Amino acid sequence: FPMHALETYLQDLRATRSSGAAVKETSYYPALANLLNEVGKTLKPKVRCIVHLQDTGGGIPDGGLFTEEQIRNNVNDLLAGATPARGAIEAKPASADAWKIAESKQVKEYWSRYRQVLVTNYRDFLLVGADAEGNRAILETYRLARDEQDFWRKAAHPRAAADRQGESFEEFLKRVMLYQASLATPRDLAWFLASYAREAKFRIETGELPALAGIRAALEEALGLRFEGARGDHFFRSTLIQTLFYRIFSAWVLWSKSHTPANKMIRFEWRMSAQYLRVPILRKLFYEVAEPGQLETLNLPEVLDWAGAALNRVDRASFFANFEEGHAVQYFYEPFLEAFDPELRKDLGVWYTPTEVVKYMVARVDAELRNTLGVEDGLADPNVYILDPCCGTGAYLVEVLRKIAETLKEKSGDALAGHDLKEAALDRVFGFEILPAPFVVAHLQLGLLLQSLGAPLSENKQERARVFLTNALTGWEPVKHPKQLVFHEMEEEREAAERVKCETPILVILGNPPYNSFAGIANMDEERVLTEAYRATKEAPAPQGHGLNDLYVRFFRMADRRIVEGTGRGIVSFISNYSWLDGLSFTGMRERYLEVFDHVWIDCLNGDKYKTGKVTPDGKPDPSIFSTDFNREGIQVGTAITLLARTSPSKGAKAVRFRHLWGK
Repeated sequence: FPMHALETYLQDLRATRSSGAAVKETSYYPALANLLNEVGKTLKPKVRCIVHLQDTGGGIPDGGLFTEEQIRNNVNDLLAGATPARGAIEAKPASADAWKIAESKQVKEYWSRYRQVLVTNYRDFLLVGADAEGNRAILETYRLARDEQDFWRKAAHPRAAADRQGESFEEFLKRVMLYQASLATPRDLAWFLASYAREAKFRIETGELPALAGIRAALEEALGLRFEGARGDHFFRSTLIQTLFYRIFSAWVLWSKSHTPANKMIRFEWRMSAQYLRVPILRKLFYEVAEPGQLETLNLPEVLDWAGAALNRVDRASFFANFEEGHAVQYFYEPFLEAFDPELRKDLGVWYTPTEVVKYMVARVDAELRNTLGVEDGLADPNVYILDPCCGTGAYLVEVLRKIAETLKEKSGDALAGHDLKEAALDRVFGFEILPAPFVVAHLQLGLLLQSLGAPLSENKQERARVFLTNALTGWEPVKHPKQLVFHEMEEEREAAERVKCETPILVILGNPPYNSFAGIANMDEERVLTEAYRATKEAPAPQGHGLNDLYVRFFRMADRRIVEGTGRGIVSFISNYSWLDGLSFTGMRERYLEVFDHVWIDCLNGDKYKTGKVTPDGKPDPSIFSTDFNREGIQVGTAITLLARTSPSKGAKAVRFRHLWGK
């Protein structure tokens, strides 16, 4: 499992048919039951198919889907009178019309008794359940073949059919078996939405790509990159679908704030998502992908309808009791990406940065603004401009605003704190992000934070957090005649980001830069030459090897250049791969920092698989700082927190303050 369940199913059906001894319907029950059991055993709790049920008052359906607990609890009197918790099954021959079966008197009686019926003719699968008003409706469908003849042709080549449809089909069956399960936790909802996202991605991958060419070209031009080869195609499609589903989820969270769970009659409508997260570039991306006229042949709105129905099934009281808004990444973003595209999650290095690390780094920056640069109110000072150039889902920006709110409250009380906090959020706290999906989550988290701190963004004024979809490593030098972009919304986004890059006196740059480039993406020349300044030395040995090609080094150089050659004073604070501390490739990088910064602080967090085997000097476990209860693996390389401070004029660093932190 999972790619062989459909293959086995088709093989079994074909063998039964080829025997010449089969009857049209019941002879095929074992193949159907085996398929459902194969998929059902992967779920928690496991789901099992039982054929030929007893009549418990609604007729005798061909089968039923029972949870493991039901079977275990009825072990002495197996399923005596038990109602299948995940619905009944009605099967007819492959020659029958599944839609007519779904409307038959027999299925209506089953639905009245069981409230959910999986109807199939072995090639079409229809889930009959209840709509938002509680009326009988077809909730989801899946078609293996367009007609009976086509179906048996596919059954003759089960491996090819499984390669094309296996993953998508099994996702559908999982949703069928889980449809009546309670959706009360963020992780459960993340799985359901990820399953619909996988179906949407499947439709995009099997559909005609010319429909997406405009979006792809616009993103490439706006972000200064190229999606190359098969991995680039995969990355682009996956990113687009993620963005779509995070946008809907984010809109639902914000919608829930103004619609109490007590009013069951008011339903969330995904098509109104544009009312929330009022960012033009997001609205444009959403429109281009979600509107029927744009990609009509792929029928993505049908999948989004299913996702919207899942959101309306959520037990919101229980969900939000388990959903800490400040940790949307932990509770939703990571579980979604793990279920949706685990390989891409690993490629992107999407790891939850522990709250303790974020809080520590922000507090240190605030303290050194006061102590080293003489800024009395630290981050809360109206002249302090802050940038996270790789903000991801916004963790550092959220904590910066929390810190500002804390200082403002101590200084002026609640009355003025909200007003000043919003000014900070709109005028001097900036984030750059190159990936549309985490960009959506960052806007969600910042919007929720400002709302909770009494400084909500105004819908009438079209206020938005100052997080921009842009490549942080390019665009720092003004371009007289920039190339015009396909969509004016992307033009506006680029211009807003470039105003920050070229005109704003950034004093603080902090965050968690990515360690490696993403597979399938080619970067522009402006980005690749960033680290040239680290390739020459004065007294130190010349750099050796290729370490300066690592992506995180480019972020260091961007920050170094902006503070040293731009503002002339300020602070850089990054948590990163610690290879630059002693690697032979980084001699020029280390030499420069001693020359252009007055203070260098290093917290070496160790946790390296390759140098120390993740073991402390006295033999105890030394996990990565990124190892958490949600992500026990963490990352494999050692990490360090670096803080560089430059006063004006700078005299260079007289010392490096360095400390090791080992163990748990």
